[in-house]
Amino acid sequence: MLRLACASLAGTAIEFYDFFVYGTAAALVLGPLFFPTVSPTAGTLAAFATFGAGFVARPLGSVLFGHIGDRHGRRPVLVASLLLTGGATVAVGCVPTYDTIGLAAPALLLGLRFLQGLGLGGEWGGAVLLTAEHAPAERRGLWSSFPQIGPAVGFLLANGVMLVLSAVLSDAQFASWGWRVPFWAAGVLAVAGLWLRSSLTESPQFLGIDDHARVPLAAVVRDHWRLVLLTAGALSVGYAVFYTVTTWSLAYATEHLGVGRTVMLACVMAAVLVKGALTPVVAHLGDRFGRRPLCLIGSAACALWMFPLIGLLATGEPLLMFLGFLVAVLAFITMFAVISAYLPELYEPRVRCTGAAVGYNLGGVLGGALTPIVATALAQGERVPWGVAAYLTGVALLSLGCFALLPETRPVRPVTAGAEATVG
Repeated sequence: MLRLACASLAGTAIEFYDFFVYGTAAALVLGPLFFPTVSPTAGTLAAFATFGAGFVARPLGSVLFGHIGDRHGRRPVLVASLLLTGGATVAVGCVPTYDTIGLAAPALLLGLRFLQGLGLGGEWGGAVLLTAEHAPAERRGLWSSFPQIGPAVGFLLANGVMLVLSAVLSDAQFASWGWRVPFWAAGVLAVAGLWLRSSLTESPQFLGIDDHARVPLAAVVRDHWRLVLLTAGALSVGYAVFYTVTTWSLAYATEHLGVGRTVMLACVMAAVLVKGALTPVVAHLGDRFGRRPLCLIGSAACALWMFPLIGLLATGEPLLMFLGFLVAVLAFITMFAVISAYLPELYEPRVRCTGAAVGYNLGGVLGGALTPIVATALAQGERVPWGVAAYLTGVALLSLGCFALLPETRPVRPVTAGAEATVG
């Protein structure tokens, strides 16, 4: 289990590195380079729109790779998704800017971002299911949390590279070529990820399925449509909070508050580091006390903290901003540490890869794709953008209501090997 869990962690870290490095670049540099004919605010909005395209593609990726995972196995999904995401990320680093090829530049950026999202839409389902379906039921939350640490590691890698480049390069050098280096590094990481995943074995629960769904998406829509909508709504606040902290806040603080790029990256990275370290601890609590209670606590905490978060961010003081970010990501991880066990347990094994991944990635569209765009629009001309806090609070209340309608799935006692502990 340790070898499998670590391989899944490494894979998700690499895939999310690819995804996050684009978000950081969109907040810091892509607007002026690819949308120079509009105002700075409009350029940031346009860059965030291409950022959102990755989230729109993720549910499509979950359908495509979910079909492969439910029909042919979880393991092939991990290889194919890593190749697609890594290749698209390297290509982003090679796209000429608007000054060189005109409108073709943002068009290429949009297409490659879409491919990134397509690959990531399959990655989460494959990595989480392969780990969760190998794990003993009484420790499923803990073991399946390892892939959930991957996003934090990927974020720290992506922003760590950006932080170093920001510190050692001038603004002109960073805008000219420095921002491309993290995208090129994705190629090396992808090769390492493929090597790590080459020795993984197929999920025993998948091998035990006798009646594979012929068209998994059709089965999910027919039998689990309500569950998909509830999980998407429930997870939306996690995405909204995380990308408010890690993406929108970078653009807002550097453009409107005059906070240095390096200072903002350091504040956000410190908060995400704590999040990653606490993920297995919270997941273990989920094994002991249940998945649903932690999700309710986390979404309620988000609803209560959004106005203090925006108030602390608007001060522009590093320590106060870090405090706001830290509490926000702790509320976030209270939910998302247990999601990797919770979502698979909600779906029957024959459609689990499709159902869990579609619900997870639809939540990304609702919370991740829209939030930087909406927040940027609401913050225009506002020293303290309380409209952003109101929007985030509304999303948190929506998620709280959806979690309240979902059942608990934690097994009440250890189950024998091969037994199912799912809610259909």
